[in-house]
Amino acid sequence: MTHPYDDWALATRAIRTGHHRTAEGEHSEPIYPTSSFVFRNAAEAAARFGGDEPGNIYSRFTNPTVSAFEERLAAMEGGDACVATASGMSAILSTCMALLQSGDHIVSSRSIFGTTNVLFNKYLQRMGIETSFVPLDDVSAWEAAIRPQTRILYAETPSNPITEIGDIRALADLAHSRGLLLVVDNCFCTPALQQPLALGADIVIHSATKYLDGQGRCVGGAVVGDAKLVGEEVFGFLRSAGPTMSPFNAWVFLKGLETLKLRMEAHSASALELARWLEQQPLVERVHYPGLSSHPQHDLAASQQRAGGGIVSFVVKGGREQAWRLIDATRMLSITANLGDTKTTITHPASTTHGRLSDEEKEASGIVEGLIRLAVGLEDLDDIKRDLTPGLEA
Repeated sequence: MTHPYDDWALATRAIRTGHHRTAEGEHSEPIYPTSSFVFRNAAEAAARFGGDEPGNIYSRFTNPTVSAFEERLAAMEGGDACVATASGMSAILSTCMALLQSGDHIVSSRSIFGTTNVLFNKYLQRMGIETSFVPLDDVSAWEAAIRPQTRILYAETPSNPITEIGDIRALADLAHSRGLLLVVDNCFCTPALQQPLALGADIVIHSATKYLDGQGRCVGGAVVGDAKLVGEEVFGFLRSAGPTMSPFNAWVFLKGLETLKLRMEAHSASALELARWLEQQPLVERVHYPGLSSHPQHDLAASQQRAGGGIVSFVVKGGREQAWRLIDATRMLSITANLGDTKTTITHPASTTHGRLSDEEKEASGIVEGLIRLAVGLEDLDDIKRDLTPGLEA
């Protein structure tokens, strides 16, 4: 399918796509805070409800502001359709509920967000959907885990929080050779740094809460893919179940997308320099960052990402006690589990984002007690280093 924006660069798509001006000629996208839409007559109402005529019906599943965000993000990811959801987790849930049924099976990377692990292991399992977890970087393990009941391969790359890298093209080839779907969580990179659909993935998941917004203002999610899987199947679930993005949040995310490329380049540049600096600190045992030559998958990251992203995690000597001491010694950084903000955030994954995992699951995912995750913001880099220094000297 061709689009009028096919010859636009990413930065232009992020600013111009999705805005269809009304008769008022507004320059900035308007917000439509309405629950429903009025029809000119009964025949028009019937035609829209029946799908015979396009147009807005009810903001649970049709709203012009939300549609503008969906169109823009789809254009940036290179997809034909996007469905906006109430949160990143509702984007994952909506995808699974739309495409899976009892008896189906997922093969997932074991290095995923802690709440995604709980969703797969606890709630989907209750509905008869089983999940096998494998190392993200071992394609042979993915292949060995596939069963006749497998429907989806699910990967998060770079992973949260230790930035492991999955070979998207290899996983896509494996999935398609078995008639399966590859779903990729692109939260850490965003389309500004990585486009999984262009590498063969079938569906891309986003927590718009993170970098798509960029300032920690709203919660939202998105699913991007082709017209059938996303535009019909996932949209159909959203229309019936209602995990919907609000018009106001969609408007905020639209504004965030306009500066996404610039922000991701700046986050990446600061994160790389900070990672190099952390490698020189005596208290630090290991630094996880794809942009470092010491990262075991540095070359793979460079082949499918435009930059390393804004997430740096590192392990300090002394385990949890020293990690907490370092975090508590900061005065400027925000101690919060959110990421993707202009403000640098710091957290202890083993007791926060991945705290509900068992000790065995933490160990398998590299979530050790001395691990600290930084989401590098846009403050002056020297100030970030200065705020970390007291804890690193403890």
